[in-house]
Amino acid sequence: MSLLQSVLLGLIQGLTEFLPVSSSGHLAIFKQFFQIETGGMFFDILLHIGTLIAVFIVYYKDIFRMIKEGFAIIGDSFVNVATFFKRVITKEDLPYRKIVHNSYRKFVMLVIVSTIPTGIIGIAAKDLVSAAEQILLVPGICLIITAVLLFIADRIPDGGKTPKQVTYTNAFLIGISQGIATMPGLSRSGTTITACLSTGMTRKFAVKYSFIMSIPAILGALVVEIKDVEFAALQSADILNYIVGTLVAAVVGYICIKTMLVVVRKKKFTIFSIYCLIMGLVSIGGYFYM
Repeated sequence: MSLLQSVLLGLIQGLTEFLPVSSSGHLAIFKQFFQIETGGMFFDILLHIGTLIAVFIVYYKDIFRMIKEGFAIIGDSFVNVATFFKRVITKEDLPYRKIVHNSYRKFVMLVIVSTIPTGIIGIAAKDLVSAAEQILLVPGICLIITAVLLFIADRIPDGGKTPKQVTYTNAFLIGISQGIATMPGLSRSGTTITACLSTGMTRKFAVKYSFIMSIPAILGALVVEIKDVEFAALQSADILNYIVGTLVAAVVGYICIKTMLVVVRKKKFTIFSIYCLIMGLVSIGGYFYM
């Protein structure tokens, strides 16, 4: 893989991770058409790390508050365990601390619930996803499915749910949608935002939830993949290409997150729906032509 190719792949990742057109599908199509060898899924994950950096920059206030409340949840849980044993020993009716008592704590718990099915599906379907990326027909079909989902998203009535109103069942179903969206051609952001909107979330919160819930999923994928990387076989040129591609993905991803906030609010998904439909048909045509 050349430096130019790594830049182009980083550009594609940054553009397509947050715009609802499927980064995995576009990466798979681009690599198939131009016969680019990136050395397995490790580079793809690094590109996702790049866009993850963009999420941290845009939502750093929310993320730091969630981290703080996450540790507080753990602390209060330990206190409640200690209280339980004190009640047993002393027979006193000691009060328990309420664990989820504000919006950010509820947000943390919702993301955890969403991550469970995503992780299970991601691990179970790992080999299937890798194989699907090698067949141009699969991203094409999935891009058409993405087009349908985006068409539906623009027609879902505006909801009013914020973290306090979202149920854990909602979060679990959204997590399933994120797990399924690991298939190349299914837009993760498009699929999860559509799922969030269908539960009645506000459009602004649906975007925020979709992007923040991607953090544990991407970090988990990195942990799973990094053990299979042969670092000794990496050349200095490969490392440079990986770094450049990751940085390009981060910068372009930041711009696209800002764009998505406007797109969802103004219900402009139909534009991307048409694009995904065209790309899907082109991909399917390319499969039979090649």
